[in-house]
Amino acid sequence: MTAPVNIAVLTTPAIRIAPRLFWLLHTGGWTGAFLLSYLSALAHGKPAGYWTVSLSAYGTGFVATLGLRWVLQRVWSLPPGRLVTAMVLPVLAASGLMSVMFLVALVDWCGDDCAPSSAIGYAAYMTTYIYVVMTWVGLYVGIKYYRQLQDQTRQALAANAMAHQAQLKMLRYQLNPHFLFNTLNAISTLILDRDTSTANRVVQGLSAFLRHSLDNDPMQRVTLKQELDALNLYLGIEKTRFAERLQIETTIEPDCYSALLPSLLLQPLVENAIKYAVARKVEGGKLRIGARRVGDTLVLTVADNGPGCPALEGGKLPPGNGVGLRNTRERLRVLYGEASGFDVRNRAEGGIEVTLRLPFESAGAPRE
Repeated sequence: MTAPVNIAVLTTPAIRIAPRLFWLLHTGGWTGAFLLSYLSALAHGKPAGYWTVSLSAYGTGFVATLGLRWVLQRVWSLPPGRLVTAMVLPVLAASGLMSVMFLVALVDWCGDDCAPSSAIGYAAYMTTYIYVVMTWVGLYVGIKYYRQLQDQTRQALAANAMAHQAQLKMLRYQLNPHFLFNTLNAISTLILDRDTSTANRVVQGLSAFLRHSLDNDPMQRVTLKQELDALNLYLGIEKTRFAERLQIETTIEPDCYSALLPSLLLQPLVENAIKYAVARKVEGGKLRIGARRVGDTLVLTVADNGPGCPALEGGKLPPGNGVGLRNTRERLRVLYGEASGFDVRNRAEGGIEVTLRLPFESAGAPRE
């Protein structure tokens, strides 16, 4: 089932790296760089006190890249090419500041003899720190783009889920006006015939059915027993219209009463059968409703003994009409995808049989 969607997700502001995550990565990264530099210096014979030199460079980098972060936040909306161009000078400035602070600390630690003897030496130090700063910028941009992609994916999934919810609700509620029209006509006829007690009973049945329809969200599932109880409310109303012309036969395996399915899934199929198989025959007709479990699949059937439909030859739904069949098939497709099945065929003995297949999931409800 599709989970409810928080609409606020769709209005997320500009993507920002969470402050806690940023400080964790920022502090950890620069601490690691400092330790790597210091241990490398020890491995090359530097004394233990050399840590002050390494700390001066990487401590400066820690502070300087905070300025780069501020710049990146200001230019983030630029196209990639312009973003790179805008960051050239800030990266050079941060790298230059790191190299200057390193050289100042180095000269202070071991005297003028440690200072580079030429401009090329100074450039070499600066080039080293350019790579360090560019690595920081690359990681920052990469993480920021990754989080932005995650949020965009989340928004797309939320929008898709909302579209599915709207589609499912439309598919279910589209069927109610036709049933309501027929029922109101039946009530009108009963009133004209002065059969007020029957009219009152139909109004009460209609009220109970509509209350059930409105109280049950089409995004939620119900047990087959609850579905059959709602279907009995509907059939009670139709029984008033057709009396003995409408015969109903049910064959439900005990295990299936607790199976979960979309609410009011069977009602449009039964309504369709009454419309085409019962209402059009003077002698009426019979409906057969069945449910059985086949492995991990719940198989539901609705069959009638009407005239059938020649347009079903080849397994295709009839053009134009058949809204109930199409909507039921679409609801199964949206909710279960390839795990569902929908078949409609003409029966050899006459009439139409609709078969629904969906994953068997039990709510643990008591058996009938």
